[in-house]
Formats: sequence, structure tokens, C-alpha cells
Amino acid sequence: MFCRMVSSLLSGKLAGEEIPMAGEYINIGKITNTQGNRGAVRVLPLTDYPERFRQAGRVRVSIKGSIREFNIEEAYHHKKFVVLKFKEIQDMNAAGELKGGLLVVSRDDLMPLPADSFYIFDLMGINVFDLSSGCLGKITDIIQTGSNDVYVVETGGKPVLIPALKQVVKEIDITGRRMVVELPEGLVD
Repeated sequence: MFCRMVSSLLSGKLAGEEIPMAGEYINIGKITNTQGNRGAVRVLPLTDYPERFRQAGRVRVSIKGSIREFNIEEAYHHKKFVVLKFKEIQDMNAAGELKGGLLVVSRDDLMPLPADSFYIFDLMGINVFDLSSGCLGKITDIIQTGSNDVYVVETGGKPVLIPALKQVVKEIDITGRRMVVELPEGLVD
């Protein structure tokens, strides 16, 4: 079992900056700057599916407490960014007003995940229970290591690091906010 990153929740932070979810919306990108002088914006993707920007016809931007919709005229990848040109934005000054804005989607617009995959923001705060010792605590962070994710579970004492592996994680119930694990011997003192 593993999780996919989308939205603001790579541990709730982006380069040390707290980025909350925008109400019922989920963050999928952050406008970091303008690109060129024709009104394009540079977007840092906060999703495992950056191709979604090229496929979308419209996008919502959360800026200064409100949500605005824009029609995508052009989208392309540039280094680690996605560059978007909105039909409604004609120059660099207008694009500059969107700097710091978050591209958001509703839960209904999330990309479907493969079986046994979960969005990080759905796992954050979930209660973790060990088959032998009962309640361990809540997931407070997820470390992405490359080979497998590691769940950081706050126990009230020293945090427990639980590898996100099928032989360890036995059940995840997102609706019930519950994860059942079978910890390897010696993982917890």
C-alpha cells in the first residue's frame, strides 16, 4: 500500500511554507511567477499528475480568499514547472496579480487512483492500530523515500516510523479514519 501526492499535503508544507486546503478544494499547483510578457504564469505542480494541466480546459485559482475560474489557452512543461496561458489574462501585469495563487480542484475532480493507493491528505490524522498492542496514535507526516513511503505516527512519546508496505499495513479505512498495522518485531521499544 502506498500513497500518492496531490495537493498541499506533502506533510502540509511546501518549501517550509504552510499551505492549507482551500475550503472544499484540494490544491494541485501553486502559481510561483509570471512567464514571458503575454500573461502566462509559471505553476509548481503539487500533484503526481502534472499532465492534468494539459488536459484541462478550465482551472480554478484560489487567490486572496476567493476562487476564480480561467480557461486554459496553452499549457506546456518547462523544467520543473507547468506554464499556463489563460484566455482571460492578456499581459504580464495581470498575470502578476495571480502570483501566490493556488490551483485547486474539488474532490470530484481528483484523478482516480489505482487499487491500494491513497491520497496523502486522506491519510493525515488517521488513527493507527497495531494488531498486538492496540492504538499507536495518529499519522502526522508521511516521508517519501523513493522505495516506499514511511508513515510518521505520533504516539505521545517518541514518534513511530512505519514503512508503508503490504506486509506491515494490513488495512486502511479512509471513511472510518483507521489504519491497522502489524509492526515488525523491534520497531517499537
